Formats: sequence, C-alpha cells, structure tokens
Amino acid sequence: MHSILTWILNGTLIALAVFIHYETLYSLASALPRLTRIPPRYRVLLGVFAILVAHAVEIWVFAFGYFAMINMGMGTLFGMTTPDLLSDCVYLSWIAFTTVGFGDVAANGDLRFLPGLEALTGFVLITWSASFLFIEMQKFWPMSRHIEHPPGPRDH
Repeated sequence: MHSILTWILNGTLIALAVFIHYETLYSLASALPRLTRIPPRYRVLLGVFAILVAHAVEIWVFAFGYFAMINMGMGTLFGMTTPDLLSDCVYLSWIAFTTVGFGDVAANGDLRFLPGLEALTGFVLITWSASFLFIEMQKFWPMSRHIEHPPGPRDH
C-alpha cells in the first residue's frame, strides 16, 4: 500500500511544482511586454527575480512533501541531520532541486524516490526558466536587433 501512496504523493508534488512554474512563466510572458514604463533591460531583471521566487516556492513545496511523508512513516532522513526536521527537509530539497546532491543528508524507505524525482523536476524547470529568459532577452534587449555592417578587422 505504501508504494502506491508514495507514487501518488510524488506525482502530486511534481505536478504542483510544474503548475506553479507554468503559471509563473505564463504570467510573466503576458505581463512583461505591458510594463512599458519600465526599461526593457529591467523587465528582464524583473523576470529573473520572479523566476527565482518561483523556484524557491517549488523547493518549499517539495520540502513540505518530505516533511509530510516522514510524519506519515514513509521514511526518514539520515546523515548530517539536525534536531530541526523541517530545516533538514528544506535543505535536502534545495540540494536535490538544484541537482547539487552533496549527499550529506539522504532519505530512506519509500521517501528515497523523492530526491531523484525532485532533481529531475528541478533540472527541467531550471532549464525551462533559462529558455524562457533567453526568449525574453531576445525580445527586450537592443542587441537582439541585428544590425548589418560590413565585416571589419575585429569581426575575425
């Protein structure tokens, strides 16, 4: 029974993180062009900070997932843990989401699947963010408007 519940909870956490990310990027895509009083270069910066906040929220979603699953008896954390379980869950979530993977705190039991799934999800969402920001930079930065000029000695 635990394994089915594990996959349901893991899938729910992943879906929630993807939904948060999708809504953030969708909102930014429609809002940034309408912010005409803000210079284009600062609109890109605003997008960067909004996406960083979205990633932090997604990481906390996974951290609360670890915390809930531990309290449901689905596993524990081991290694260099502290007496503060929530803090350890948040730490593990940051390390997994960003794919740093120090390995100083790890999960066991049915919980052991979540760090790998979170790492995959984090990698996809971080990559999605980079792609989104690249497209926004092409729209808003002046260097994206190609100026044709004859080749000079510095072009080689």
